[in-house]
Parts: sequence; structure tokens; C-alpha cells
Amino acid sequence: MAKVAGLLYYPVKGGAAVSTEAATVMPAGLAHDRSFLVVSEQGVFRTQRRDPRLALIAPDVSADGEYLTLRTEDYGSVRVDVDTTGPRQDIDLFGTRYQGIDQGTPAAEWLSDVLGAGSRLVRVPPEHHRITDGRTPGTSGYADSCAVHLISRASLDLLNGKLVARGAQALPMPRFRPNIVVDGWDEPHTEDRAFRIRIGDAELAYAKLAIRCAVVMVNQETAAKAGPEPLRTLATYRRAAEGGVAFGAKYAVLQPGEISIGDAVNVTRWEPSELQGRSGQP
Repeated sequence: MAKVAGLLYYPVKGGAAVSTEAATVMPAGLAHDRSFLVVSEQGVFRTQRRDPRLALIAPDVSADGEYLTLRTEDYGSVRVDVDTTGPRQDIDLFGTRYQGIDQGTPAAEWLSDVLGAGSRLVRVPPEHHRITDGRTPGTSGYADSCAVHLISRASLDLLNGKLVARGAQALPMPRFRPNIVVDGWDEPHTEDRAFRIRIGDAELAYAKLAIRCAVVMVNQETAAKAGPEPLRTLATYRRAAEGGVAFGAKYAVLQPGEISIGDAVNVTRWEPSELQGRSGQP
């Protein structure tokens, strides 16, 4: 039986993951996931694509969301009293304008030191309304696109086998920054075909393949960035019709609810994969 083997959320987009035993799935994804964004002084979002040192920033958000602590080994920590009522300002996320609430000067100065460039921290406003794309529309905070990113262990096992066969190193699951890790699906990339999923009290619906970018070349523990793997190997068997390479799947939230490590992953509807016949299996 397929089960949840990992639950992770990322309070600060681009920052380190928080691993948890249980999570509340909200309409925009796991509670607190990508609810904060680091932006330039001009309001343009920062990403590990250009600022890999974001990976070193370990966030700790209180359960009620009122406090956020950011920490790195070299720069210590800064505590933020989260502001959800302050003035809204325009921010740029992938060329689309959204709103953010600035979280103050101490956080801005700390982030600027860590990243070596002028930066501010903003929080998604309570009234944030964003429609995400894909086969099932939904919403999300400051995620790249959809609310939930899911990957199976079988998919990573297949990729790692191919990497090792090419003389490259196997990669850990955190390199791909999922929200939900599923164990127990024998066939790699089963997530491509799982159109409706029920986990605990929550129900998810498939939106689209996760098209990978240069972030998967960033070591999430050291922030070192090197290529061309795993993109080179993924390109041999996971090319998407719209361009790029796919690994994992994105989901919209149909029904919020509580989920936990060990919960059964029940697929209630299957659909053909967008990469049918291209799973990369022998």
C-alpha cells in the first residue's frame, strides 16, 4: 500500500525545508508553505536559480504563524514578529504582479547580509487570491505554481539508478523540494497518472507535471551549484512536450484536511500520463 513517507513545507520561498510528522493541508497547500518571499529592493522575487544561498536559510514559523525565525550557521538568527496588516506593496513573481506585506528592517538587513545583496522579506496578504493553472485549477501562496508538489520514492530510485550508471552521484529527495513523498508505488512516475488522491482528510487533484529548473542543481545543504546533473540525465527520458524535463507532479487542493506520515495514499481516479510510455523504465 502506498503511504506518505515525507511531509515538507518551505515557509520562505527558496529557503530550507521544514520536515514534519503531520500537516494541515489548506487550499493553498501545506500550512505556512511559501507564505514568505525574499525580494530585491525593487520588489523582484529572489530564487535559488540566482541566489543559491537562500538554501542555507533555515526558517522556523510558530504554529499560529505570528512569529518567524530565520537562521544560518554563519549569520546567527533574526526573529520576525509577523505583520499581516501593514501596507501592501507590489512584488514581481515570474513577471506577474502580486501584493506583499513588508516584514521590517531587521529582517531586511539580515537577509541582505546573508545574500550579499539588498533584500526585503514580504508575507503573502490574507486576501491573496491567485488562480493557478493546469488540468485542475487551484490557488497557492508564493510557490512557483500549484499548491502541492508530490514525488514518489520509486521515481527517485529510477533516476538515481540512471545517474549512478552514468558515473554521477545519487541524489537525496530534498534536492527536488517536494511537499509530499510517497512510498509504496512500484512503478516510477505513478504520480503522473494519479489524477485524484485522498490522503487523511485531504483530497488532491492533478494539475500538471513538475517541470524542473536549475534549482535541482543546487546542493540544499551547502548551497553549492553545479551542473549538468540531474537535468542531463532527466533529458534522456523525461522530456516534456512543452519543453524542459519533468520530475514529480503538481496538485491542486480539492478538500483541505489533516495528513500525517504513514497515511495511506488512495488514488480514486487514474488518467493517462502526459508522458505515457516515457517513464524511463527498461
